[in-house]
Amino acid sequence: MKVSIIVAPYDSGHYHEGCGQGPDAIVGGGLVEALTVAGHDVAVEDIGKVGDEQGREIATGFAVCNAVATKVNLARDGGRFPIILAGNCLTAAGAVAGEAADSIIWIDQHGDLNTPETSAYGFLDGMALAATLGLCWHPMAAAIPGFRPIDPARCMLVDARDLDPDEKRLLETLPIVRTECAGALDMIGKLTATGTVRAHLHLDLDVLDPDVLQVNRYAHPGGPSPEQLRQLACGLARSIPIVGVTLSAYDPAFDSQSEVPAVVGQLLVDVLAAIERI
Repeated sequence: MKVSIIVAPYDSGHYHEGCGQGPDAIVGGGLVEALTVAGHDVAVEDIGKVGDEQGREIATGFAVCNAVATKVNLARDGGRFPIILAGNCLTAAGAVAGEAADSIIWIDQHGDLNTPETSAYGFLDGMALAATLGLCWHPMAAAIPGFRPIDPARCMLVDARDLDPDEKRLLETLPIVRTECAGALDMIGKLTATGTVRAHLHLDLDVLDPDVLQVNRYAHPGGPSPEQLRQLACGLARSIPIVGVTLSAYDPAFDSQSEVPAVVGQLLVDVLAAIERI
């Protein structure tokens, strides 16, 4: 398979800081080599510096989305499958736009469903899924090339064990498919029943059980092991048409043994193999 790894090394508007260091650490940890050995033709694209010199979170966060959307669209034109390595989850909005995805599977310990009206901390990345579903930041999202919000009925939210009260209330009003990791494959029919033909797979790596593998400071107890996440991602790839993948929120400072890059490499090798078998 022809693959484009798109590197978006930003965390909350800051270049190569915090989780913004994760994408390069994953690439440097052998991802290209692992995919090449598995028989893939791999190109690496870095979005470079975007936004403004002040590193403002909102302006830069959406500038990252714009750059990613453009890179993903070019990858598609070249017949390449896009894998986006991002510091922040909001970057998935750019990936969805570039892929013309019509549904999303959001695997995350958080809901990312706050809005400016409900967010207690003003953390933009806590609004990432809400923005992708068209629930907030409408002018900024609309400026992403090719962006069309995903219908909440075509969204599967997996794990989401750490929700704010307003997120819980919002989920009661939306047709989002909610599931734990263990039952996600049994729920995939609810997405396919909506006519899904182009699904984006979003993996926030802090969904992993921090007692097994901690990837950042936000990790909350519980969640799947790396092997359980790999099996789930592969099962999804065999069950629904996946047109792109984002992986986000890895801060190497919390991975003292540098275990995460190898885990990500194996996961992506197996997910691509599952996609090729469809």
